[in-house]
This record gives sequence, C-alpha cells and structure tokens, in this order.
Amino acid sequence: QVQLVESGGGLVQAGGSLRLSCADSGSTFSLNAMGWYRQAPGKQRELVAGIGTGGTTTYANSVKGRFTISRDNAKNTMYLQMNSLKPEDTAVYYCNVALRWEGWAPVFDHWGQGTQVTVSS
Repeated sequence: QVQLVESGGGLVQAGGSLRLSCADSGSTFSLNAMGWYRQAPGKQRELVAGIGTGGTTTYANSVKGRFTISRDNAKNTMYLQMNSLKPEDTAVYYCNVALRWEGWAPVFDHWGQGTQVTVSS
C-alpha cells in the first residue's frame, strides 16, 4: 500500500531555494515511477517533474535548469531541489506515483495534503 507524505515547503524570497521531500510508508516505492505535481490558486494541477525507477527524469519547461528531482530508494523518499525560485512557482506541491508511459500522469486520484511553497517578490 502506498501512502505518501509531502514536506519541506515554506515561504522564501525570489531567488531562494527549498528542498521538498516525499516519503512513502509502503513497500513498493522502488518499483514505481514517481512525480511531483503542483497546483496554484485558480489553476489546474500540473506535472513539475518525474523520475523513473531507473533514474530517468523529466521536467516541465518552466522549471528546467532550476529544479532537480531525485530519489533514495533505501529511504523510500523522493526529493525536489528547487533553486532560483520565482513568484510563479507559488503553489501547493504534491507527490504521486506516476505513469511514466502515460505522460507521467498521476496514478492515484486521492491526493495528500501537499506542501505549500510561497515565493515572494
């Protein structure tokens, strides 16, 4: 069973950095492609970055070169290092198991609480 908990968000000034974590309490983490998604007020949830079981990564064009996704299978944890943050990165960030071969679509309809990232200008 997959249970995901996001953490690491906060308030940061433009140009700053944050590191998000997604912890999986289940036993199948290493078998799953994973994704970070975000939802800004009034906007649809979107893929930010994805990582496959072998470490293949993908990024939204808006975050390429600034964000880095990684995973530690020994800790059942995925990370999102966010550098050079911009006000437009402000959103609630969520993690989910991803369908790599389906455009990194999220697997589960039920989302956790997410972690709020707020970037001030």
